[in-house]
Amino acid sequence: MASINFIGGEKGGVGKSVVARLLAQYFIDHGRAFTGFDTDRSHTSFQRFYGDYAAPVVVDTYEGLDAIAGVYESLPEAGPAPHVIVDLAAQTAAPLARWVQDSDLVALMDGMGVAVNFWHVTDGGKDSVDLLGRLIDTYGAGPGYIVVRNQGRGSDFAQLDASDALRRLRDAGGHVIDLAPLHEASMRKIDRQNASFWAAAHGTTGPDALGLLERQRVKTWLRRAYAELDALPLGA
Repeated sequence: MASINFIGGEKGGVGKSVVARLLAQYFIDHGRAFTGFDTDRSHTSFQRFYGDYAAPVVVDTYEGLDAIAGVYESLPEAGPAPHVIVDLAAQTAAPLARWVQDSDLVALMDGMGVAVNFWHVTDGGKDSVDLLGRLIDTYGAGPGYIVVRNQGRGSDFAQLDASDALRRLRDAGGHVIDLAPLHEASMRKIDRQNASFWAAAHGTTGPDALGLLERQRVKTWLRRAYAELDALPLGA
């Protein structure tokens, strides 16, 4: 089963683009075809790091958003359909919701054998917890939900874990995963390189190339993150 994965969280600075890049690298390393879309017109970070796979999309117009579902306009006769990753910028929830609901996207994709997953990347703060509740209020029990407790952006998730929003998510069959922090200096070097996680973990040349142990830490971080992703129903 293919999947459309909306990587959100609505607020800025929670690590949405890092999760989108991680999922892209996961699909690449597992041999799964995917197409990426970047909605952030100011930073375009998904395109910077995975430019061979990601294209810009404008969330303010239905025509722009239609390109996401258009990936499945002509499904391949042989082999699995591609996955889709959408890196959502902050403050895109309202136009996205109008498009999803007016297009009856979840039901349409379900009939085509494509799961629709809403990812909520969180730092554990009250506003992020409130936004999770709003996400579930908006879409109900139809799509899949995945909460990412980003330990690189926060260390206290007690408020989230005790929230009614998380209980409702679990009742709807949602999933919760943890993303460990990657050493900050290494992440800054990767960002300056505009490198994929694979390139950062294996590259040895250039002014911002990671050292031996830095590369090993990236590989260890990816391995642990992949173990979390392996537990999700992301299809083949």
